[in-house]
This record gives sequence, structure tokens and C-alpha cells, in this order.
Amino acid sequence: MSVVRLRQAAKESVSGLPREFWWLWTSTLVNRLGGFVATFLAMYLTVDRGYSAMFAGLVGALHGLGGAVSAVVAGVLTDRLGRRPTLLVSQLSTAVTVAVLGFVQNPVAIAVVACLVGMTSNASRPAVQAMIADIVAPGDRVRAFALNYWAINLGFAVSAAAAGLIARHGYLTLFLADAGMTLLCAVIVFVKVPESRPERERATEGVAVEPEREVGLGTVLRDRRFMAVVALSFLVATLIQQAFVALPVAMGADGLSSTDFGVAIAANGVLIVAVQIPVTRFLEHRDPAPLLMVSALLTGAGFGLTAFAGSVGMYALAVTVWTIGEIINSPTQMGLVARLSPTHGRGRYQGMYTLSWSLASLVAPLAGGAVMDRFGADALWAASAVVGLVAAGGYVALGRALRSRPAAGESGGGVGAVAASAAVAASASVSASASASASASASASAGEVGAVSGGGAGVASDGGAGAASGGGVPAVGAGSS
Repeated sequence: MSVVRLRQAAKESVSGLPREFWWLWTSTLVNRLGGFVATFLAMYLTVDRGYSAMFAGLVGALHGLGGAVSAVVAGVLTDRLGRRPTLLVSQLSTAVTVAVLGFVQNPVAIAVVACLVGMTSNASRPAVQAMIADIVAPGDRVRAFALNYWAINLGFAVSAAAAGLIARHGYLTLFLADAGMTLLCAVIVFVKVPESRPERERATEGVAVEPEREVGLGTVLRDRRFMAVVALSFLVATLIQQAFVALPVAMGADGLSSTDFGVAIAANGVLIVAVQIPVTRFLEHRDPAPLLMVSALLTGAGFGLTAFAGSVGMYALAVTVWTIGEIINSPTQMGLVARLSPTHGRGRYQGMYTLSWSLASLVAPLAGGAVMDRFGADALWAASAVVGLVAAGGYVALGRALRSRPAAGESGGGVGAVAASAAVAASASVSASASASASASASASAGEVGAVSGGGAGVASDGGAGAASGGGVPAVGAGSS
């Protein structure tokens, strides 16, 4: 490909997005450039403070627990207080708690403050994701989420390299630098990023507006299709989290060093930074279910391939395979979450989606360690391949439910998050009777969401993903045909 074509492709990848998105993107990049503490927390506790690996694991689990709690709470606050206030409170409180963590000495205090750091730092995610869904047109959301994900990984790659150099001057410098970058992120949001929460429609003279139902957590939990997405996301996230706990342990058992692990895992960051944006040009406007199915198969296959690895090159190859699955999964799944979220419930929906990753960060180390201790590493990698197959089957069932296009106000009959494929199948049966009422009301409601060929979702005049009244899930198109 010529330089001119590459330049044109790059221009098309970033063009057409609103200015507010780019300021939000900049704040994300700045935040991740300063994300030193989470990366080096275990090393800080064991090397600098002399605590045991068990204590470091406990602190890491409490950090993840704080993130799991805040995912749901921040989702509610994002809808009630607004995206911008939630984001600012999260960033300011993160700066304070990270700085405090650098000074505390007592082990109990370290554990408590680490939990608070997990809560405050993770609280920004539902707000950022809801804001992207608010300000970016539906057809551009997959691309926008991919660009934001690219910024996260670019910032992580740079911060991981910089943190090693900064730590030579003392870990306190690392904590204070992290706090300073988080404060800078808050300043960017405060100065440049306006509130994006959609206003509710109000009745005007001579025009009757049907009142919208409030979207509570119960609404989210009863949304079978969405909770199936959350469950499948949890399965995939649990696989990816094995890369940061089970993978280095397995490489160490094979006689490889921490430097070898760094080389192998670097393939993840390098590949994401190099190909995420070009790949997203292929992904956007396509039916998400087949893409998610492929991503689950690749993720499972990549970790399954680890069972046959014995050298740095083979481990890097396995990392490359599951990284391709991650590259496909992340923007596609976040775009689908935005499509399934009602306009005035995006914060709660994004919070529940964030919870799937937070819980995975808790469960993955425990489950991976238990399987490795009892059955060996090869059993864990074989189980990972099976989990990838199960997730792929769940996405196939989810695709059928999406193509059935149930009515936007469907409440569902239960969560169905534990057995994702069963829940989706149940949802499909409900949607058969609901589709008749949806087609009857489509001509009477200009705010209904319709199917769009090519996999995009039709939207109401406000550009939201869930314009129908009642706070239900918008109908989603069948995808490309």
C-alpha cells in the first residue's frame, strides 16, 4: 500500500468525530499515560515494602473488589448526576487516594486505601463510555470506542516503560506522578468536555409526549439480551485476565524469566497499537454477533495454544492469537452495549458491562491459580479453549435474538446472566410475540429504532441508542445480509 493510501486511510479513520470526543479521548490518553500504580502495585508491595506475595494478592483482590462495587454505583450516578460530574469526582478522588497510598505504612491501611483506589479509578469508566455513546453518531460508535481503546493501550505501553525509570527514584515519585497526571486529566475534562447527558422530552403546547419510565437497575437485570452480553463478556474477560496471572506463572515454571514474559506480553500492546484502527475500519457497520463469535474462538484458541508453548517465540505466538480476538471483541462489544442501552439508562447499562470486567479481574486469578495448583497448567489452557467455544456458542444464540428484533419495551422475564445461551434462547421466544406489536407501532412513533442494513441500528432524532419510551432496549437490525 502506498504512502498516499495509508495517509488517506488514517484520515478516514479519525475524521467525522465531534470535537468533544477528541477532548475526551485526550483525557483518556493522559490518564493512561499516568497509570503507573495499578501496573506496579504488586512489585511495590513485595520488593519495596517487603510484604509477601499472598499479601500482594490480597491487596490486588481488594483493588478489584473496589472496582466491581464502583462499576454499578458509578453507572447509577452517571445517569442521575450526569456524566461530567461523575467523571470529575472519580478523577479528583483517584488523585487523592493514589497519593495517599504512596504514604501509608500500616498493612491494614494499605489494603483499605488500595480498595478505595480501585473504587475511585474504575468509577470513570461508565461515565466515559456513556459519554461516547451520547456525543458520537451511532454509525461511528464502533470506531470511536476502538480509538478510545487504542488510546488506553498506547498510554499503558508508554506508562509501563516510563514507570520502570521513575521507580528508580523511589516508588513515592511513581505514586505522586500518577496523581498529578490524573489531576491533569480532570482539568481537561473540566475545561473542555461539556455535559452530554440527554435531556428528557417534555410536553410542549399542543404536543403530547408519552412519559418515559425510569430506568433502574432492575430494568437492566431484567433485560435478557443485555445480561447475556454481560455474561459472555465476563467469560471472555476471564480468559484475557489469565494473561496477567497464570501466564507469567506458567512461563516461570518453564524456566523463563520475567524479561521473557515482558517480551511475550509486549506482543499484546504492540499489536493493538499497530492494527486496532485499521482492523476497526473492517469491523464497523458489520453484524456484531459473527464478529464476537470469531473473537471468542480466537481468544480461547490463543490461550489453548499456550499448552504447547515452551519457548518465548511460542508464547508470543499464543499471545498474538488471543490479542487478535481481543482487538475484534472490545470495540464491537462496546458498540453493541451502546446500541442496547436506552438513552436515559446508558450509565447503568455501561456500569453493568464494566462490572463484567471487574468481576473477571477477581475471579480469573483465583480460578486460574486453583486449576493450576490442582490439575496443572495444561488443564487450565485446555479449559480456556473450552470456555472460548462456550462463549462463541453464546454469541451465535445472541445473534439470533438480535435478528428477531423484539419490541423496545420488552421487560423480559429474568436475568439469565448465568447461562447466557439459555437466556438468549428464552429471549428469542418472547420476541416472537413482541415483534407483531413492534411493527404495528412503528408507523406511529417517529422515535422508534429500526433495522439498518449493514448491521447499524436506526436511531431517533436525538441520535441515541434507545429512543423508545419505557426505557426498554431498542430494536437492533439483523446486520448485513
